[in-house]
Amino acid sequence: MKLLSYRILLRKEPEGGYTVIVPSLPGCVTYGDTIEEAIEMAKEAIELYIESLKEHGEEIPTEEGTLEYSIAVEAYA
Repeated sequence: MKLLSYRILLRKEPEGGYTVIVPSLPGCVTYGDTIEEAIEMAKEAIELYIESLKEHGEEIPTEEGTLEYSIAVEAYA
């Protein structure tokens, strides 16, 4: 079994809790009431996503060769 790593993004929601997206896996989105729960839910969602790809004979995306930058810009609202 190969160990794969995926970057996740957590967004704090106004009503509480955290929405999690996995940028390398389109449509892989989940939610948790706490950061810890959101991370656990993300792990489960990623595992299920990969399992579904395998069942359908599709390629499993990885983040190899992916670079990440944060860019700050001025915005006038």
